[in-house]
Amino acid sequence: MNKKTITILGAGLVGKAIAEDLSRDYQIIVCDKDSGRLTSLKDQGIRTCQTDLSDYSSLIQSMKGADLVVGALPGFMGLKTIQAAIECGKDMVDISFLPEDPSGLDPAAREKNLSIIYDCGVAPGMGNIILAAHARTMEVTDYRCYVGGLPFVREWPWQYKAVFSPIDVIEEYTRPARFIVNGDMVVKEALSDPELIHVEQIGTLEAFNSDGLRSLMKSFKIPNMIEKTLRYPGCIEYLRVLREAGFFSYEEVEAGGKRIRPIDLTASLLFPQWQLKPGEEDFTVMKIIISGHEHGKPLSYEYTLFDHFDKSTQTTSMARTTGYTCTAAVNLMMQGKFQEKGVFPPEQLGMDAKSFNFIIDYLKKRGVHYEVKMIHT
Repeated sequence: MNKKTITILGAGLVGKAIAEDLSRDYQIIVCDKDSGRLTSLKDQGIRTCQTDLSDYSSLIQSMKGADLVVGALPGFMGLKTIQAAIECGKDMVDISFLPEDPSGLDPAAREKNLSIIYDCGVAPGMGNIILAAHARTMEVTDYRCYVGGLPFVREWPWQYKAVFSPIDVIEEYTRPARFIVNGDMVVKEALSDPELIHVEQIGTLEAFNSDGLRSLMKSFKIPNMIEKTLRYPGCIEYLRVLREAGFFSYEEVEAGGKRIRPIDLTASLLFPQWQLKPGEEDFTVMKIIISGHEHGKPLSYEYTLFDHFDKSTQTTSMARTTGYTCTAAVNLMMQGKFQEKGVFPPEQLGMDAKSFNFIIDYLKKRGVHYEVKMIHT
């Protein structure tokens, strides 16, 4: 019996982890513009295709013959990728941190009888799934999520490495943060309202407002919701300096007789410095606190994740926690356990108890453990 085919768009750190995981059970084709990224996958016997996915016709061509498509491209390419999947009539799971709301594509996907899940990583992604699982059984009044991925070794000046698309990292520092307070939406600049969070395995980290709630603000009427990004202490100040000085601006300026966007120069300078060196270890930390009433009694649930670089497979923690959430969703769809049609945020997976348990078990088998504690308040 022939294996079903999955095409993965993007061979970055997360795309590579997705491909390796899914290659156990499916025929995989990985597409990327960078031939260097494809080499290690080729060496493992995984089929690859070098192509420029920023070209729409190439994007369409890359999807032909696939039973399902996985999008692992930078956020600015996400919407176009979902549109192409619908045009090609392909089911899809996407992890790009796209700035647009793709829910407007829902009618087109339903018309073609397609299932598409977006934002299906760790955060957004797993946080949404966990909240939805509890929103089924309790009246949630408060949701707080703290999340970050960092290198174990703090190196001056950045104390940071980009373990997913660096351009999406900068988006976290520039995109206004939306959250819910007493039922109303509040908008503040990113990097605002810093607070210190203690993480047992690491020590003190710094949390700041970021725009991570996204679809949750539409999916649930919860009075208080917020997500904050975690970094090493001191990061907020230098990032604010860069942002306020214009280094993250998309508005062109003249330099040396040429018109350039400051963000492009900044990216060119930072990205090489933000790359993890071979064997350099990272970790992912996430704490989710869900409070409300269950069966008429006040109750809180606290989920804690601390995941680290896998030395045996040389897989980064962010690739594991993001990629395996995605591959769990892929398996739900490929095994016929998720058959709803349309364009869905990841919380749709948490609204079904069987799907939620499947994802938790799937991650646990791969060493990604979410510890949960019930707190009677």
